[in-house]
Amino acid sequence: MAGEEKRPERPRRGIASDAVIIHEGKILLGQRDREPFAGHWALPGGFIEHGETIEGTCAREAFEETRIRVKNLRMIGVYSEPGRDPRGTVTIPFLCDVEGSTEAKAQDDARAVRWFELDKLPALAFDHGKIVSDALTLKENEARAMRQRECEGRRTRG
Repeated sequence: MAGEEKRPERPRRGIASDAVIIHEGKILLGQRDREPFAGHWALPGGFIEHGETIEGTCAREAFEETRIRVKNLRMIGVYSEPGRDPRGTVTIPFLCDVEGSTEAKAQDDARAVRWFELDKLPALAFDHGKIVSDALTLKENEARAMRQRECEGRRTRG
């Protein structure tokens, strides 16, 4: 409209998703091939594409980077701290179960992929250490809830 001040262009923040894939006490990580954090270990993940759900982004990126298919995605949270990623990215990570083979192969922008023992993790890129910690809390809460349901089921039948 005439007479209105034009707002200055501000950089937009990208939206991404990361996959926390835990199987038999191990977690799958990829070694980044690109900046930021090239050479560091990180969760498989990447940016949402037009027309894609955030869950779809998570599953696609997990497969593109590791050749692992995932299922039963559970949102861990939203990570939007401005300093978490030098690009300003907001991530919505998911705790995922493996669907099919656990044989991982580095692809796309992963230099290497590897299953790590949960108690022997390398230093992680971005805020992925916090995301893994939050995912483990979610996993513990799921296990506690399952035990509670089983206990209640035995009381009802017994």
